[in-house]
Amino acid sequence: MMARHAFVLVLALLGKAPAHAQQSVSDFYKGKSVDLYIGLSAGGVYDISARLLSRHMGKYIPGNPTILPRQMEGAAGLRLANWLYQLGPKDGTAIGTFARGSAFDRLLGIQGATFDATKYNWIGSTNDEVSICAAWHTTGITKMDQLYEKELILGSTGGSGDDEQFPKLIRGVLGVKLRTVSGYPGGNEIKIAMERGEVNGRCGWSWSSVKATQGQWLKDKAISIFVQLSLRRHPDLPDVPMIMDLARTEEERQIFKLVFARQVMAWPFVAPPGVPMERLAALRKAFDDTMKDKEFLAEADRLGLEITPVSGEKMQRLISEIYETTPPALAAKVAEMIK
Repeated sequence: MMARHAFVLVLALLGKAPAHAQQSVSDFYKGKSVDLYIGLSAGGVYDISARLLSRHMGKYIPGNPTILPRQMEGAAGLRLANWLYQLGPKDGTAIGTFARGSAFDRLLGIQGATFDATKYNWIGSTNDEVSICAAWHTTGITKMDQLYEKELILGSTGGSGDDEQFPKLIRGVLGVKLRTVSGYPGGNEIKIAMERGEVNGRCGWSWSSVKATQGQWLKDKAISIFVQLSLRRHPDLPDVPMIMDLARTEEERQIFKLVFARQVMAWPFVAPPGVPMERLAALRKAFDDTMKDKEFLAEADRLGLEITPVSGEKMQRLISEIYETTPPALAAKVAEMIK
């Protein structure tokens, strides 16, 4: 009798087991679609990178779901980051991409960030990026030293966007005259504003984006690049100074390292918390496999996109490490600069 009761209990417990525990990853995704939400406007590199990934990654996910890109703009992706964390489906059918700086919003006290980046499930980044600051040719600005005397007005997506935070940080640390005009939906609109003379430049602009979307500007010398914002020098820009070279004290170097570490995860793709681990593992593997796919790489090359992938596991470790090791006083100081 006791054995019979135990057997019935086991059957009851199995009946209450989560559905995903009884279904293979392939069975779950078969016949389904995965929504890939894009937090910035159409035409920019976040958008281009996401749509490129959507055309190739599905064949590496067990069950071969269709990946559907969907726009959800707002505050440099902050709207999407909040939605994906709080309301997005947690079953592996919704992933997203938004401004890389969003991962550090809570650490830096950015208002409106209602998510914990360490609890996201990071899938991977298509590039380890170098960003730049550039001035429109009519300004005559070609080097940082000029900005101690002459103001440069920059276009910005606002919120946690690099093109909002980086100029504020540089101004706060070095004391140069940089001013941002915020509220542009994405990089495409900032480029139009530069051509119209509404703003005079952009800072926190990914070099791969410049090459992919503004090749003619580079040929025509329409912009002057006066600093690289990264922890590594890009081989395309051997004569452009790095921001780390401009640090005058150890504290300034620590501040720059804290903020520009995000460049490692240039075009991030992420799933919300709560995705079953076997599906997360499948998404990460599919991403990694896509980064080696010949058709994907050939299309990226035609689009002018650099592909130097970073795994989701590495991104997860990097974000956790920064949150765990950054002294609160240093984080507070940076937060004051960029608010």
